[in-house]
Amino acid sequence: MSLEITAKFVQLGQRTSGEGRNGTWTKQELIAETMEQYPRKICFVCWGDLADKVREYNVGDVLKLQFSIESREYNGRWYTDVKPYRLDRAGEAAPSPAPSANTYQSPASTVDVDPAADDLPF
Repeated sequence: MSLEITAKFVQLGQRTSGEGRNGTWTKQELIAETMEQYPRKICFVCWGDLADKVREYNVGDVLKLQFSIESREYNGRWYTDVKPYRLDRAGEAAPSPAPSANTYQSPASTVDVDPAADDLPF
């Protein structure tokens, strides 16, 4: 499941790092507040490169977050993480890929179509 939200950066939470079987890991908590009539705070858990990118933003910045929600069971208790996989300032356009030589563009149509000539019943 993939979700997207625009929220205000409220606080930088706890930063944790350690060693795992796949090497060093880092996670950073980001607390953001929804911009609704009744705002709610959400603690996003940023892993890896996003843990460093979060530090580029300032409290009060409005962010667009694309994220997933995941729950897991450990010793009979359930834990839920809200994990962003993309994070940008609201209003910033995502960089568009540069056109490549292999990009195909169809030629402009030269056929004139008269919608009134359509004799289909629907």
